Formats: sequence, structure tokens, C-alpha cells
Amino acid sequence: MKDIFVKDVKEYIGQEVRLKGWVRNIRHSGKLLFIIFRDGTGELQSVAFKPDLGDEMFEAAKKLTLESSLIICGTPKTHQKIEGAFELSITKVDVVQYAEEYPISKKDHGPDFLLTNRHLWIRSSKQWAILQIRHTIYYAICEYLNNNNFYRFDSPILTPNACEGTTTLFDLDYFDEGKAYLSQSGQLYLETGIMSLGRVYDFGPVFRAERSKTRKHLTEFWMMDAEAAFVEHDENMEIQEGLIRYVIRTVLEKCLPELNILERDIEALRRADAPFKRMTHREAVDYLRARGSEIEHNGDLGAADEAMLTEGSDVPIFIEKWPKEIKAFYMKRDPENPELVLGNDLIAPEGFGEIIGGSQREDDHDVLLGRMIDEKMPIESYQWFLDLRKYGSVPHSGFGIGFERLITWMSGIRHIRETIPFPRMIYRIYP
Repeated sequence: MKDIFVKDVKEYIGQEVRLKGWVRNIRHSGKLLFIIFRDGTGELQSVAFKPDLGDEMFEAAKKLTLESSLIICGTPKTHQKIEGAFELSITKVDVVQYAEEYPISKKDHGPDFLLTNRHLWIRSSKQWAILQIRHTIYYAICEYLNNNNFYRFDSPILTPNACEGTTTLFDLDYFDEGKAYLSQSGQLYLETGIMSLGRVYDFGPVFRAERSKTRKHLTEFWMMDAEAAFVEHDENMEIQEGLIRYVIRTVLEKCLPELNILERDIEALRRADAPFKRMTHREAVDYLRARGSEIEHNGDLGAADEAMLTEGSDVPIFIEKWPKEIKAFYMKRDPENPELVLGNDLIAPEGFGEIIGGSQREDDHDVLLGRMIDEKMPIESYQWFLDLRKYGSVPHSGFGIGFERLITWMSGIRHIRETIPFPRMIYRIYP
């Protein structure tokens, strides 16, 4: 008898197989017992008939509770009423453990209760679906980059200095070396990698000590940062667009059941797989002000501004060429207007906001040094970063994807806390 997973059941129609997992739901009617069985790869309706199991095994199976663990044997068949679905005719049930009364029921629970029980909540159908989509997006990003000559290059989480200012850093004492910080971004270290490998990316947790309670913020989240040598501003955006469109196609190909569980508007995702729009920051501000926004011409976009910009747009919008005052020191100036930088944000449609920030990087040593002096940065701490501009400097660009923000858009989930297994927010670190 072959051990299989639910996702493979269609390949074993009419064959006796064994599955291992948990009870999603259970009900019985006379001599019939209906178990919604799950094993992490999917769910399967399984039906037991008392004469087939025998009295003792049938009665033991009737005592199963929600989330009890079990091993079942049986024969898969096509579902009589649902096209494309399957069910299992059970021939044997081995109970691994009878679960205690499960604290999460079908009734509505408040977010605080669910977050306190996050270790159990992740078993629910919707949370399972989100985590499946998270897994798929992760591999889609890596696959796209690997196929486009990027190499994985892991940057450190513990750093001696900041990437974009120190006001939102978590610090700690690092033995006799003084203060160390949890990384905000791997970008600066990634720039070292392009001098060796040409194109590189990292993928891992980063940390921001922002006292923000919005639905789009976490204190610990995952970022994918990429850097590429000999890539300038326009090509940088082309790479970003290709990556996001590849993610969309992959999610639609591999996660339709999960998207349906989440009641995601699948057609909206399909429409987003089309050429992205581009606007300069100036054009975006003019557009917003004409529609009542109070944003200034040197101002950053708020969540309401981002939503207004993409209202009525099926595709994401690049906002490019930002005022230098509101962007990081390492961004290259626009040669046509030195008051602007060759940077971009990518704003997702449907009100999901920014998902990518990127720019061409300043490759001239003296220009970058002058800018760091002007911003009173500790030059000695960043000498290694300046060295990159002394030994074979080239034009180069990069970008970072907020992984959980991308998941919220793909899955249609409105609160970022559901897109990561254990969310860390300013008011919660348990469990």
C-alpha cells in the first residue's frame, strides 16, 4: 500500500492508498461517517461505511474531534457531484491522537484572540492558503532571478551601521565591539557582490523599529533585495516589471484553489499582467493635487495618495524621478535635472500600495563621499562602501521587494499580519 499526499490523490483512482494527517471537520449519519481530511498539501472528503470498517473501528473513528491526528487507508474515486474533485472511500482508520476541544471554532473570533492563538490559527483554511501562496511567490521570485543571471548572495543580519538612517534601528551590545544593529536592508552589502558575481540578490528578514500601527507595517518582515552591475535606471524598471509579471503568472498557474479559498478577484490579477504604467513624481503630484490631495511637490506619497494614483488602473504604476531631498544618499542624480534622483517606487493596484523601491546607485566616489559628508554620516564606518567606487566602479542599479506586501496583493488579504507565520508588531511579540 502506497503512502501518498492529498495533492496526488487523482493519480491513484481505484488503488488502495494510505494518507497521514488531521481532521478538518467530521460528521456522522447512521452507518456513514464523513471526515474532511487535511495533510498540508490539501483537503479531501473521506467517507467511512460502518460495515466496511467494522463496529469497533467505526466507533473509534466517530470519537474523532477537530484537529485529531490520524492515518487513513482507502480507495480514491472521483466526486459524484463536484467536477474535478475527489473523495476517499475509507477502509481503515488508525487514530494517532484524539485532540482536546479545539479553541478556534467556526464562530467569529476577534483579531487579538486569533493572534494570541496564532500557533493554532495557521491551520485554518484561509491561513493555510495564504502560506501556500507565500511559498509559491518565494520560489517564483528566486526562479525568475536565477533565470536572469542573478546569484543568491546572503547579506548579514547583524551590521555595524545603518542602511537608511538610525532612527528605526534595533540595536544591541556586540561583545567588545560596541553597538551592532539588526539589518534594515541588505542593499549596501549586495553592492559588494556585483563586483564579484555581476548580478546578485538576497532574501531574508529585516527589521524596522517604527512605531507604526497601520495594516501595512511589521517590525520584522522579509525583503528581497537585488543589485545588478551595468544596469541603469530604465533597465532596472524593466527587470522589476518582468519579475512581478512572472510572479502573477506563477500564482495564477499554481494557486487557483488557494485564491478561491480567499475569494480573491482572479480576473483582477490576470489584468495586472500587462505593461506597467510610468509617471514621474512631478506628474504624480500634479495628478493628486488636481484631485484634492494636499501633497507637496517635494513630498512623499501617503497610503491615500497611492490608492488614488492607481484608482481605475488595472496594472501597477512606476513613480520615478523623485526629489533628492526625500530619497537616500546613495541614489544617482538625474543627469537631466540634478534636483531629482533616478529612483522608482512601484505602486500596486486595488489600493495595495508600494511593493518595490529601487534606483540607480551613485557610482562616482567623490560625488558619493561629498553627499555623505553633507549628511554628516560617519565616513570611517562606511569606508568599505566607498571603496567599491575606487576599484572598478561601474553603473549599477537595484531594488527591494517588500515580500509580505507583495503577498497581500497577490492573495487579496488586507492586513499584512496574516501574510507571515508569526507577525511582529509594536504591540505584539507573542507567540
